[in-house]
This record gives sequence, structure tokens and C-alpha cells, in this order.
Amino acid sequence: MTLAELIAQARTALDTAITARQQEQDALMAMRSDEHLTEDAVAARVATRDAADAEVTRRQETLAGLEAEQVRENELAALQARTVPASNRAPAYDRVHRVGQDARTYRPDEDRRGAQFQRDVAAAFLGDYEARDRLARHMTEERVERGDQLQRAVGTGAFSGLVIPQYLTDMYAPLARANRPFADACRRHTLPAQGMTVEISRVTTGTSADNQAAENDAVSETNIDDTALSVPVRTAAGQQTASRQSIERGAGVEDVILDDLFRAYGSRLDNTMLNLASVGLTNVATSVAYTDATPTTAELYPKVIEGLSGVEAALLDQASGDNLAVMHSRRWYWMQNAMGTSYPLITQPGVVAQTLGANYAEAYGRGVRGILPNGTPVIVDNNIATNLGAGTNEDEIYLVDRQECHLWEDPDAPVYIRAEQAKAANLGVLMVVYGYYAFTFQRQPHARKIAGTGLITPTFTGA
Repeated sequence: MTLAELIAQARTALDTAITARQQEQDALMAMRSDEHLTEDAVAARVATRDAADAEVTRRQETLAGLEAEQVRENELAALQARTVPASNRAPAYDRVHRVGQDARTYRPDEDRRGAQFQRDVAAAFLGDYEARDRLARHMTEERVERGDQLQRAVGTGAFSGLVIPQYLTDMYAPLARANRPFADACRRHTLPAQGMTVEISRVTTGTSADNQAAENDAVSETNIDDTALSVPVRTAAGQQTASRQSIERGAGVEDVILDDLFRAYGSRLDNTMLNLASVGLTNVATSVAYTDATPTTAELYPKVIEGLSGVEAALLDQASGDNLAVMHSRRWYWMQNAMGTSYPLITQPGVVAQTLGANYAEAYGRGVRGILPNGTPVIVDNNIATNLGAGTNEDEIYLVDRQECHLWEDPDAPVYIRAEQAKAANLGVLMVVYGYYAFTFQRQPHARKIAGTGLITPTFTGA
């Protein structure tokens, strides 16, 4: 019996021992659920399980010893091939070791394209021991039959069919997207289970109170009135049809497609909240003009304070003080590049004196990126347009009360549909991602935006 056959026999015995041990463990767990269980019965079953466990260990050690012996045999065969005298370029027929009755591991007459060899290379890379054994046996056969040829000085170019490229599928580069930083910072609500609109009552005419002119005179009275605010429920969705071949014979193709669809969904939702006609933040916010041919951070900052002042003036006693400044990443980094000697005269909580704010060093899309000199948190969102204004090169800064930026979403959104029957005749698989959502900034109109030529494409000059 050959060493390879002994190894195969040892593996079979180990598999049998593992199966027996698992059966003993299952029997032990079933016994423990018996209400009338005795300690002696448990001890006996544990002893049986431990004996099976010991048998697994013994079989494992036997297999390890045989595999180590096989490795040593391969090393000796390689050493023998290397020590063949260089002068024996063409040894006589009867002086060459040849494979006799045993067939070659990889036979050209059965697999002309070498597909089995390539599959074994990939499987060995992933830890398949049997594939490694077949490759080792193949190399031993090659050294026996062509040892003198294998010693020649050749490069990988001589083995274009054997030097196989490795595809690092776990390191694939996804398409970079803006995703949903602002949406994630908004006040979240669960979208109602039914209906395609969300209706909110807004008191637009309030009651009144005044000083009584004289005793027994009528006091002030104004009839309260409300106006319904209708917020439409929107649907964001995307689809991709992939061939069954790409999914079933590819590596992680479906996961890559789904990841991109989910991030495309998030980017579309966020972009809609910021830029949609009529109801997007850019279209409902009151503009604070910043016009400057040579803009600087020091000149921009007072506009931020003006905008925040407008937010509070609009909300009055409904202001939560939980304000946000939302800007493009190019604007945030431009503000960080500013250098100067002028500092606010009034210090703010959480901001070190004589600084222009603080950067929290958070990655894009991970929440608050930093704070401005007055303590206002900053959200960086690259769904903000950068082609605004007459020169189509301006962006905007939005100033809002977070508690009045409302977003309703289904807790399970986005939903994934995988439909095989729809494209069955084409061997295709249809993947659809969709979700329902609604948003509004108009429950209490308040938002402000800084816009104008002072927000053209920034130049990083330290000013």
C-alpha cells in the first residue's frame, strides 16, 4: 500500500471518528433534557463521549504523522532531482525513473485544457488539503519524468498556462458614492404602514391675548386656524439583471451588486432631500447672500451667524437649539485651511479659545465632522450641488434646526427582491432594491442657506 493510500485511509478513519463523537455528543445533549435524569447516567454518557473524543485525537495524530511523512518524501524527491549531475542532459532511456502502472494525476487525454489543475490551484489557495496533495503528487511526477528540464533557468513567462493570476475578490473596489450623510442626521420617524401621503396639521392663525381695556370689557379673541401640510410618500428604487452564470460561477457577484444598489438608494434619497424642486432643502431655505470676489473664511463666518440668527427668529419658542450646518466637503476643508489672528470675542462651549472651530477627524458619512466657532455641528454631504450660480461653480451652506428636519422611513427599508422566474427564459436573475420615504422641512419653516459668489470653487491659500 502506498503512502498516499495510507493517508486517504487515515482521513476516512478520522471522518468516521468525528461522526461517532458527534453522535455521542448529540445523545448526551438529548439525555440532559430528560427530567428523570440521574447523575450516574450522565457520567456514563460523558465517559462514552470522552472516549469518542480521544479516538478523534488519536486518528488526528495518525493522519498528521502520515502527512508529515509525505511532505518529507516530497522534499527528498525534490532534493534527488536537484542533485542530478548537470552533464547528464540526455540520460539513457533505462536510467530515467518513469511512472509505471499508476496514471498521471493530470492527464492531457482527459483534460486537454487543464481545467482540473487550475481548479486545484484555486482550491489549494483556499485551504483544500486534497487539492494540495494532488498538486504535490503532480510535482513529484514532474520531477521524476522531467527533472533535468525543471532545473533550467526559466522565468514565469515560460509557464503562461501554469502561473495563474490570483483575483483578490474580497478587495474589490466599489463605486464611490455620496451616500446619505444629511439624511442620517435628520430627525427620524417610522413611516406609517399605509397611505401615499403624510398629513400634518400646521397652526397658521393663532389665538390672541391683550390687555383688558377696562373691567368687564371683552377680552381679546382670535379664532385659531390650521392648514394641512401634505407630505408625499416617495419611492426610491433600482434594479439590476445578472446572468445566472455570473452569479453561480462568479465569486461574490451578487453581494457586489447588492452593495452598490443599497448605496445608490441611499445617495438618491439624500440627494432628493437636498435638491428636489420646490420641496428640497435648497428650494425651501431662505437665502443669506454672500457676494465676494475674494472670499475668505473670516468673511464667511459672520454669514453663518446671520443664518443661524434667522433660524431662531423663524422658530422662536419652537427652536430646539439643536442646529446643524450642512456643507460640501470642499467647503469644509476650505474653512479648515484658514489662518489668521482674529478670533471671536465670545467663547463658546466645547471650542478652545483662539481657534476657528474644531475638526473631529471623523470619516465621510460617519456623523458630525466638527464644530464651528460658535459650537454648531457640521455635517459634510457631497450631494450638495457645486454647479450653482451664474458661473455654475458655486455650492451652498445650509443652516437648520435638526429637530425640524423630518424623515419618515420604513424600518426595513430598503427592501430587496430577488426574482428568478421573471428572467428564467434568459437565464437571468432580476435584483430590485426599493424603499418608501417621506420628508419635509416645512412643518416649521425655518431653514437658511448661504449662497452667492463667495462660495465659488475654493482656492486653498490659507485665507
